[in-house]
Amino acid sequence: MNRLFSVFGYPRTVWFPKSEFRFLAFILFGFGLALLVTSPSVGVSPSVAMWVGFLFAAYAAVANDSIQTLGTFIASNQDKKWWILWLFIGGVFLVTHSYSWFFSDFVGAFDANGSPIGDGIADGDVSHGRLLAKGFEEAPTNFHFLQIAAPIFLLILTRLKMPVSTTFILLTSFATSPKAVGGVLAKSMSGYILAFFLGIIVFSAIAKLSRKYFVGDAKFGWTIAQWITTGTLWSVWLMQDAANIAVYLPRSLSFLEFTGFAGAVFIGLGLLLYYKGGRIQKIVTEKSVVTDVRFATLVDFVYCIILFYFKLYSQVPMSTTWVFIGLLGGRELGMAIMKSGDNSIGKSFKLLIKDFSFALIGLIISIAIAIGVNDQLSFDVMMTDLPKSFAEGFAKFFDKLGF
Repeated sequence: MNRLFSVFGYPRTVWFPKSEFRFLAFILFGFGLALLVTSPSVGVSPSVAMWVGFLFAAYAAVANDSIQTLGTFIASNQDKKWWILWLFIGGVFLVTHSYSWFFSDFVGAFDANGSPIGDGIADGDVSHGRLLAKGFEEAPTNFHFLQIAAPIFLLILTRLKMPVSTTFILLTSFATSPKAVGGVLAKSMSGYILAFFLGIIVFSAIAKLSRKYFVGDAKFGWTIAQWITTGTLWSVWLMQDAANIAVYLPRSLSFLEFTGFAGAVFIGLGLLLYYKGGRIQKIVTEKSVVTDVRFATLVDFVYCIILFYFKLYSQVPMSTTWVFIGLLGGRELGMAIMKSGDNSIGKSFKLLIKDFSFALIGLIISIAIAIGVNDQLSFDVMMTDLPKSFAEGFAKFFDKLGF
């Protein structure tokens, strides 16, 4: 079994070594705190559980999702001061969500197709309308232990360098119907497939050109292009994934609640950049030539276009992690086919299988949490209704593309 794990690069240590005792203590404290704030016998206010869950989710999501929008940016800017990167990335975050909080207007009226069009009054929403999708539009008033503990499971998987989906682990624990989970899964799998084939096509085409033009040190213009591309990608990504942590909070935030939301994430971003992405960063650095600012810029540019398309496609939340690992997998395979990368076709397939299987593990865990939290989401119901809603959403997406 150890030999099989080593072939695909899976972690073979299933228990924590001595160096991980501090992390293990934090995990045990987290589970204990989650149990305390959700226990009916203790009588803690649901608002306390709400903020505890949010803080856990903010820390876990930032730690896990760093590889997506910031992974290539961190890898190719190791020579920059961490606080310069923090001010840039943190500034984009504050502008993006301040705009949503001040101007988002989805609640109050609907068009002829039933889509929300707002009533001219700002909603105080920070998810850019993602939490208004059917099945997620109601803010929780009470919290289950597994909803507060879900970010802790995410932290454990992140520590094992597994690129699991925060959308599935965090968001689906608040889903009120199998159809909501199926819609998220269909949009995410569609994103994975689209990103995978775009990765193969785009980077196979670029491979030969890169041998001729991507030689020597990159000119300063590429650094400027990367920062612009990363800033745009980061903003578009936030419009999709902020729902994963804002799901714990009211759908309309007061000024103090918005300050708490923005301040916690802003500080978390500082820690992320101080530690240069943490262990999960290996998912990016093990791929071919991602430290080259030119390739990093191209990855971010393609990823940004895909996410922007899905933002326009529907308000249903999606797993951007699946889109990202699909793009990286397609890129790696395309470069291997053209023999312009660092890895062979066989090694590229191994990386592809490893990343996809980790994402699948996260999906299985998230479905188990969703079943454990919601009484109406029984195993039998999920096994019958989930595939149906997934198939409908999947077919609808590719029908729209003309396939």
